[in-house]
Amino acid sequence: MTEEKEFIVQLLNPKTQNIAFQKLLSEYQKPLYSHIRNIVLNHDDADDVLQNTFVKVFQYLKNFKGESKLFSWMYRIATNEALTFLSQKAKLNGLTSEALQNKTIDNLKADSYFDGDEIQIKLQKAIVTLPEKQQLVFKMKYFEELKYEEISEILGTSVGALKASYHHAVKKIELYVTSN
Repeated sequence: MTEEKEFIVQLLNPKTQNIAFQKLLSEYQKPLYSHIRNIVLNHDDADDVLQNTFVKVFQYLKNFKGESKLFSWMYRIATNEALTFLSQKAKLNGLTSEALQNKTIDNLKADSYFDGDEIQIKLQKAIVTLPEKQQLVFKMKYFEELKYEEISEILGTSVGALKASYHHAVKKIELYVTSN
């Protein structure tokens, strides 16, 4: 934890800021991209949201109180940025969030960065039918293999509630996959 505090001091110090921010980018760019991509599904959109996330991290780092890990705080920003992006994109296109996600899933086959098959697409379609919170919990646990404690810090929800959400999500996905 003291290492993290020292790292934050480096990020805030104008003399060491550039090197520290490069280290931050190299350490967190890939996991944050994956997290965002799991939410927005589209590569170009994920890149845009990732860029916005790092801008916000840089902009608000001085307000970081250290009540959670830096990792959790950045994931929370990335999650909020991704959800806001989806909401704005849906509104811009006159669609519901679910309709937008279904449209994005239909376009996944044309996405050169998507390497999944029909089963992956069916799984994505099942995930879209879940409430937003269950979608997030399922994606973070299933795809990103985060621990419940980490998800709890990111989403600000108790571990017990997360376990229940994940369990319900899995049951709904199983039902969708076997009945469609």
